[in-house]
Amino acid sequence: MFGPILSKAITAGANKTGSWRTGEKPKFLQKDCIACKMCVLICPEACVTGEAKNTYICDYEFCKGCGNCAAICPKKDIVMVKEEDK
Repeated sequence: MFGPILSKAITAGANKTGSWRTGEKPKFLQKDCIACKMCVLICPEACVTGEAKNTYICDYEFCKGCGNCAAICPKKDIVMVKEEDK
């Protein structure tokens, strides 16, 4: 009889995954932000953080460029921009 196969969970915090982003990354304009925190809540990698009131940033070492933050922003204060060549 076979039992379940268990493996240790690994989080994005342990693996910097931003090196294989989709080709775009979010740019936080920080002009019309109303601090709704929807970008923080929807980010699958939890790489969006708030430094100060209405000032949110993205840790690009973990961002995959999914665009969820830009899509959910009610003020369209986050835009997706083309990834610069390294």
